[in-house]
This record gives sequence, structure tokens and C-alpha cells, in this order.
Amino acid sequence: MTTRQKFIAGNWKMNGSLQANAALLTAITQGLREQPPACKVAVAVPMPYLAQVQALLAGSSVQLGAQDVSQHEAGAYTGETSAAMLADLGVRYGLVGHSERRQYHGETDAVVATKAQRLLAAGITPIVCVGETLAEREAGQTGTVVARQLAAVAEALGQQIEKIVLAYEPVWAIGTGRTATPEQAQQVHAALRAQLASAAPGGAMVPVLYGGSMNAANAADLLAQSDIDGGLIGGAALKAPDFLKIIGAAQA
Repeated sequence: MTTRQKFIAGNWKMNGSLQANAALLTAITQGLREQPPACKVAVAVPMPYLAQVQALLAGSSVQLGAQDVSQHEAGAYTGETSAAMLADLGVRYGLVGHSERRQYHGETDAVVATKAQRLLAAGITPIVCVGETLAEREAGQTGTVVARQLAAVAEALGQQIEKIVLAYEPVWAIGTGRTATPEQAQQVHAALRAQLASAAPGGAMVPVLYGGSMNAANAADLLAQSDIDGGLIGGAALKAPDFLKIIGAAQA
């Protein structure tokens, strides 16, 4: 059986500047030249910086990612960015369904599924985010919530579900300093992998990342779990030493 390769993706959220981006990526790419990664690496950056970051990453092992995409192909949708536009800028990965998009922008499971379709049609790999709130976890609904969120995407994509990356991000552990224990995270990841396996022949090989405040201190323990294939990194992705340490902990 083929081994799933580990994958570390940074999500800068709404952070950055031309100067800060250049300094951060210079440090990261230099660190990866000195110690080549045993995993895939990507950074999802704010839309205005895609062109700058594409140039900064040229010739490096780091892939370019976007933080969102429009559910529409083109047209009168002021402020939106289409999948074709992202592909024009060399984007290889796109986040869809991040908890902040679901919470603050009212994105439904159906919208997330449509966005994943748009990215795949443009040759971009969707990083589909699923996760439960604290209230849902305390009510014992974790399994039901994440299964519903994934099912919407699986239904829309069919066999193409094999082409996504999945990220489990317990909403209660994002930016709060709280983290699911490795055992808690592994339990959800195993259930998601079983669901992926039942959705398509190659579904079990879909990378499943953990996205709940993974940092330099806890990355190794989380990544040691059998069904945790990498991390979707928030705050620690903005600090080159921390991001490099997490990448170093991700051995295929």
C-alpha cells in the first residue's frame, strides 16, 4: 500500500504586508534549502499578495495556496475571485469551508461543495475544512457534524473526492490556545478517513490534516497519530522558526 505523504499548509489569514511577506518567505525557503522537507509544503496567502508570493516562491519547494474562491465562474460578482483567476497566478491549493468563512460569511455546506468543484475544474486542489463548535462537541455531535460537512462535498464531487485534501479543524481549538489531544484528533481523523474510503475507491488515500492550533510544541505528538497526515497551520505559519520546526516534524 502506498504511504500517504505528510503535508504542512500555512494559512496566513488576514495578515501580511509586502515587506513582512518577503522577510518571512525568504527565511522559510532558505531554511528548506538547508534542510529539504520530507513533506509537501504550501502557504495560503491573502488575495492581494498572490502575485508577490508566487514570485517569491519560484524555484522553491513551497506551493502557493489561496484562502478562498468564488462559487461563481465569472461575471457581475464585485469583490470575488474566480478559480480561473487563481490558476492564472499559479495557485496550486485553495482553502474552502474554513470555519471563519462558515461563521462570519454564512457559507453553507452546499456553497463549500460548489467552491471545491470550481477549484478542481481549474486544476487546483481544494483543501476542504470541516469541524465542530464547542457547543456541538459538548453535545456529543462532533461525528455527526463533520460527517455532514464532508458528505456534502463527497456528494457533489463523486469520484473526484479522491483529489481533495481534507482538514479537520475543531472550531473551539482555533486561535484559542486549546488543542484537541492527539487521541481526540486521531479519533475524528479515523472516522473521516473511513467516510472517505466509503465514498470512492481511492478515498482512504486522501490526506487528512489537523487544523486546530497545531504549533511547534505539539506538532510532533499530533503528527505521530496514524491518521493525521499533516497540519493546516495558522499563527505558527507567520513565524519562520516555528513553521520550519513543524515541517521538520512531518516525516513521510
